[in-house]
Amino acid sequence: MKFSELKKQIEGSGRQYDLALIERAHKLAKKSHEGQKRESGEPYITHPVAVASLLVDLGLDTESICAALLHDVVEDTGVDLETIRHDFGEDIAELVDGVTKLGRIPFSSVEEQQAENLRKLLFAMSKDIRVMIIKLCDRLHNMRTIDAKPEMKRRATAYETMEVYAPIAHRLGMSNIKEELEDLSLAELDPIGYGEVSQLLRMRGKGLGFIDSVARDIKERLAQNGIKEVEITSRIKSVYSTYRKLFVQNRSLEEIYDIYALRVIVNTVAECYNALGVLHDMYRPIPNRFKDYISTPKANMYRSLHTTVIGRDAIPFEVQIRTRDMHNNAEYGVAAHWKYKVGISGRDKLEERLAWVRQLLESQKESEDSVDLLLSLKSDLLPEEVYVFTPKGDVIELPAGATVIDFAYAIHSAVGNRMTGAKINGRIVPISYVVKTGEICDIITGARDKGPSRDWLNIVKTGEARSKIRAWFKREKREENIAEGKQLFEKELRHNLISIPPEKYEDFINDLVRRQRLNTAEEMFASIGYGGLLMSRLMPKIREEYQKLQKAAEPAQPETVEVQTAPRKAVEGVIVEGLDNCLVKFARCCNPLPGDDIVGFITRGHGVSIHKRGCTNVEAARRLGEEALRWVKVSWADNVRDDFKAALEIYCLDRNGLIADISSQLTALHVPIYTFTVNVRGEHCHINTTIGINSKEHLSSVTQRLKKIKDVETIRQTNS
Repeated sequence: MKFSELKKQIEGSGRQYDLALIERAHKLAKKSHEGQKRESGEPYITHPVAVASLLVDLGLDTESICAALLHDVVEDTGVDLETIRHDFGEDIAELVDGVTKLGRIPFSSVEEQQAENLRKLLFAMSKDIRVMIIKLCDRLHNMRTIDAKPEMKRRATAYETMEVYAPIAHRLGMSNIKEELEDLSLAELDPIGYGEVSQLLRMRGKGLGFIDSVARDIKERLAQNGIKEVEITSRIKSVYSTYRKLFVQNRSLEEIYDIYALRVIVNTVAECYNALGVLHDMYRPIPNRFKDYISTPKANMYRSLHTTVIGRDAIPFEVQIRTRDMHNNAEYGVAAHWKYKVGISGRDKLEERLAWVRQLLESQKESEDSVDLLLSLKSDLLPEEVYVFTPKGDVIELPAGATVIDFAYAIHSAVGNRMTGAKINGRIVPISYVVKTGEICDIITGARDKGPSRDWLNIVKTGEARSKIRAWFKREKREENIAEGKQLFEKELRHNLISIPPEKYEDFINDLVRRQRLNTAEEMFASIGYGGLLMSRLMPKIREEYQKLQKAAEPAQPETVEVQTAPRKAVEGVIVEGLDNCLVKFARCCNPLPGDDIVGFITRGHGVSIHKRGCTNVEAARRLGEEALRWVKVSWADNVRDDFKAALEIYCLDRNGLIADISSQLTALHVPIYTFTVNVRGEHCHINTTIGINSKEHLSSVTQRLKKIKDVETIRQTNS
């Protein structure tokens, strides 16, 4: 897009803009991006001009237009933020800084960088909502012109857009931008599905003549009932919304009742309800399809009446009834604050819209893991919400899938911490119960010092509840957290075959502490213990530090293995003759179990690999006679307590209830199940499962019990 076209758009908007300031911003942006090209080959300046054009459509102010023109100069050119602050003022500089990515700061993973970018963006947004509106328009134009990017970049950008930016647009009430972002993302993520749904909707779109006829009938009947100033528009459902119901919710097209929709726009709230009565008198309403978002608005301040009725020829269609102010808010969300000049009277509503941002950032203060923000955002910004009542009649809004624990913490952290149970509509339910719209939830509380359970972290849905549970453990159980954190830390080291020499251990831990920007090792272990720092996020950093440690120690390592006489017990329940406190791993090619005749092989940098003596790899290596000095004698310790993984293939005759019988038998035997896959071919069923056992005899006992199950034919142990 050319700047001359943007100027005409600004002049024709009917709003007051400082065109001289906008021209200065464009001049600096054009000079700064001189010579830069987009991946399509267009001059780079066309992108910020297009973003500014989208903001003019939304009615944003002069500062926003200038920030859109300058939003990439700090990141991609030699212009710094101080120059923008000096030439354009503090407001524009703050907007540009809020949109600018943190590309120059080194992060350990792309996911962590994305989370930190998002944290900064949300923080800036909490101070000035225009930051996010600019960012959404920036992302929208990038998605519209995404074809020039390589396929992998297109998919990554589309996935981030679908997971983060479309939900934020929904939460801000900007439905037009949200729907377009979803459709553009879907076209990249599932082009075949997108094409199929688009074709279906094009075919259905031919029926819009029917809906237009219905609109004329409704308008005439409303006028007869005194509602003369009415505007009725028709639309067909978006591609992504239809795709979700067809493929994600597994519905047929006939089960989707809102393919066609009418919007009835009137002057007052009273006319909304009067129009609803007229409509239900004209057409038969479908049961359980009426929603009153006027008396109970959505979290994004969306207000409207929704009903679905059966029209002529038994064709269902949805009707949305709202006032003009409600319609402007539904279409433009927070942007209506500027587009329709509601800046003074509407300020409180704008503050309400931003409350969730501050709440999300506040809840993340207890987490040392930046990526946790990303997970919380995805769960808290789900498009579907449920509305649950307290016994006093107050409405608590939660994302779909939230549990009674989430409900308790949404009321107050003290209620959640003292929760011992819950009642739904007067009936006691488990704490994992998923709440539904319209239910009355009564939280049962106990002693003040009881506190939550660590297991709740795996049950709750909202980031707010998860953060408050972690905060309680951080505050009340420090010593327990440190012990728990150390145990988890050392367990992960063993599972990843990492052995730190005692003389290097303290330095190794201190390096990790510094990388996490913490003060002491105890602080790090406490964070791991209460869940603020996840081991899955810490392991990449641990591996990096361990590789540095190994490289530093390489010159000092001897070429030959020194044999000692005294056998010592290794950490995994295996005695390795001649080696003290060595790292042990079990070979996947043969999966040795306690009781098997075993032999050890000294690997380079990964300790001793334990094989069955009859393993084909052992026999092949010994026939070749290579590395003979690296084979060592090993034996099982007397008191092996760890679980070992055993892979089984179970061949059965297929029948109803077979899988339930096998899994319940394993549960009754207290055997952990790590994997469980089923392949049915005709009358036969082939099951691959990996279970935890502690000895060869234990495995034999388990298989004997499984063979007694009806229709189980054979069971054999595999090597993986």
